[in-house]
Amino acid sequence: MKFFITLQKISCKFTTFIHEKGIITHRTSGNILMKCSAITGNVFGNHDCKGHKECHDRLVSILPRLPDTLKIHEPVPASVEDLERVHVPGYLTWLENQCVKHVDFCMLDDYVYTGGYLEQNQIVPGFLDPNTYINPCSYEVATYAAGSAIDAVNRSLDGECCFALVRPPGHHAEADRAMGFCLLNNAAVGAAHALNHVDRVAIIDWDAHHGNGTQNIFYDSNRVLYCSVHQKDIFPHTGFTEETGRHEGEGYTINAPLAQNSGIADYACVFSEIFIPALERFRPDLVIISAGQDVLSDDPLECMNLSPADIGSLTAWVRDAGESALALVLEGGYGPSHPEAICRIFDTLEKQLPAGVPAGTPGKATTETVRLLKKLHRLS
Repeated sequence: MKFFITLQKISCKFTTFIHEKGIITHRTSGNILMKCSAITGNVFGNHDCKGHKECHDRLVSILPRLPDTLKIHEPVPASVEDLERVHVPGYLTWLENQCVKHVDFCMLDDYVYTGGYLEQNQIVPGFLDPNTYINPCSYEVATYAAGSAIDAVNRSLDGECCFALVRPPGHHAEADRAMGFCLLNNAAVGAAHALNHVDRVAIIDWDAHHGNGTQNIFYDSNRVLYCSVHQKDIFPHTGFTEETGRHEGEGYTINAPLAQNSGIADYACVFSEIFIPALERFRPDLVIISAGQDVLSDDPLECMNLSPADIGSLTAWVRDAGESALALVLEGGYGPSHPEAICRIFDTLEKQLPAGVPAGTPGKATTETVRLLKKLHRLS
């Protein structure tokens, strides 16, 4: 059965988004300040590769920008049982062995579980694929990233909005495959854990790259709503609008690919017309944000055009979409304004800041994508 319910119409033709309940950009859940925290620690420095975009300096640069009053929790590892809710046991064994051995390269003909490719070049020592490196500590560090996502989920369900500032990132990791800097799928591990305690989980992924791993892990499920807005025609070359789920999960995957250089007006159109109505009808008990800030205009990897303040707006729109518990898990983000964007997320949540009113109008390609998605998911 397809997951289709008619919702109130929200127009993206205006810079303020009119809803029958009011103006989305100024709707808040009340005057009570949100209790927030973060999870991070030195253990993540043990998975590092100097000169690589996904290196420990990403977290080091963020820490000085965190609010002085923010409570920081120590990372915790995921158990084998936690990981096996998402990942194939044989893949976990293989990955741990590869990291512990720190082999010169992964024998591609030796085992079915191999990495993915972001660009065409030769595998070099210490890499599972041209982009995903490992060292003897990497598997253990990855278990701390996944376990911290679980801890962020638990704390959020207990009323403390928690951001797992962890690495390596996770949303490209498949059930049986590492790729795109990712070893274990942190957000998926957190969501699978949450489903032991709640009925429905939504994952909002605003990373510039489509979260292929997260999508595929829950592609057959009607208990997880996966919504991704991402740059089209880039790695991992998935996340097309017609990818909507399978079997019981049909209709529970929503992909909004955007053209390069898309700005906040394009994102506002997607959120107001597609993601927010989808969240309102799904009524999740928990929302997990896969927070990838490689959508910032100064990011060296991709070509989107958001500012740190715009990241705050994305956060506010998700926060105000309902009364669900909210957890965040770090994905990408490699540019100089990344720390400022993380600061904006916490300011938006702790101070109940409203979303900004987006300037400009969405591009023709965006409005056409939104039109197709509204028809496909019956959101008109």
